[in-house]
Amino acid sequence: MRACERLMKYAQVYTESAMDTEAIPSTPGQWDLARMLVDELKELGLENPSVNEFCIVTAWLPATPGCEDAPALGLLAHMDTAPAFSGKDVKPIVHENYDGGDIVLPKEGRVIRATDFPFLAGLKGKTLITADGSTLLGADDKAGVAEIMTLCERLIAEKLPHGRLCIAFTPDEEIGDGPDHFDVAAFGAKYAYTVDGGAAGSIEYENFNAATAVVDITGVSVHPGTAKDVMENALLIAQEFNALLPPDAIPGKTEGYQGFFHLDRMEGTAASCWMEYIVRDHDKGEFTVKKALLGRAASQIQAAHPTAKVEVTVKDSYYNMKEKLADCMHLIDNAKRAAELAGVTPTVEPIRGGTDGARLSYMGLPCPNLGTGGYNFHGPQELACAEEMDAVVDILANIVELYRK
Repeated sequence: MRACERLMKYAQVYTESAMDTEAIPSTPGQWDLARMLVDELKELGLENPSVNEFCIVTAWLPATPGCEDAPALGLLAHMDTAPAFSGKDVKPIVHENYDGGDIVLPKEGRVIRATDFPFLAGLKGKTLITADGSTLLGADDKAGVAEIMTLCERLIAEKLPHGRLCIAFTPDEEIGDGPDHFDVAAFGAKYAYTVDGGAAGSIEYENFNAATAVVDITGVSVHPGTAKDVMENALLIAQEFNALLPPDAIPGKTEGYQGFFHLDRMEGTAASCWMEYIVRDHDKGEFTVKKALLGRAASQIQAAHPTAKVEVTVKDSYYNMKEKLADCMHLIDNAKRAAELAGVTPTVEPIRGGTDGARLSYMGLPCPNLGTGGYNFHGPQELACAEEMDAVVDILANIVELYRK
């Protein structure tokens, strides 16, 4: 089965993760895909396919005779889709021999415009997969799941020699909880790759340092007719707080290695409100500066509004994996060589985000990220390229072969 066929199958399983819940995993649908994958891994003949109490799927492919001394290599992808846009009732659509123009989706008047996404020119003549416009597709990261499964099938069916492979599919990556209960020692890999990126051949080993900041503001609420010199409007105070942050340090005005403050959510009334920011920077020093700026802004606002209450809570999420991969650059070199052997031009670029691999690298499992052949993640214009997905399977097979040697 081709990886794109598996993607279309997995995409129809509702696995959207959810914020603000204590459940593990955050949504019950992730169990459905986990059990499906365990059944498929059993059918393929992997060793001990199972899903644990935290909805982490694991399985192992023992080394073929003569390859037992090769380093155990891990391959990981995540099963959930982002809560940023609906992942329910996904209906994949195949667009064969793409003509290079706009892609009109049948639902909600949505169009994937070639002028908005210049990368589409390079996909002309290929087979693209989208959703119908009412949901995201879920290539992030069911494309990665599909590619790892297809690799396992190929290695077994074609009796290709390989070292020990450690396979894992995790829940809740999109809400930052994927590795919370991951047992690196039991997994048994010496090195690993997440398959959770964009274009085929992309290789990522630098990511943002990341934190979440919550600003709680309690105002002074009185009747507006008698509010003079008494009322402290929490919503207006929130605006003042945001105005103290650098106006150009936002996602819409930054790129590459540039960090940002992203006001992700805001709720409240004149009496009280809260804001949630995500804070990102590749440079650890600048990351520390950004977090300190939030504290100074809170102090300044509190001083200006002494009868109100302003509190900021900052919690680190993950760190730049580059620091942990500096002594394992063979992972990057082999990924580049594997892409070249597959006829794909490798591109090494920083992630403007993070992956499970960032946290796993700090947990003792060096783990850069590879592309999946998916694009426009987290929204209704998401798509995947069937031929690029085939190429990713080839790249993974080449990586396995390079480590076998």
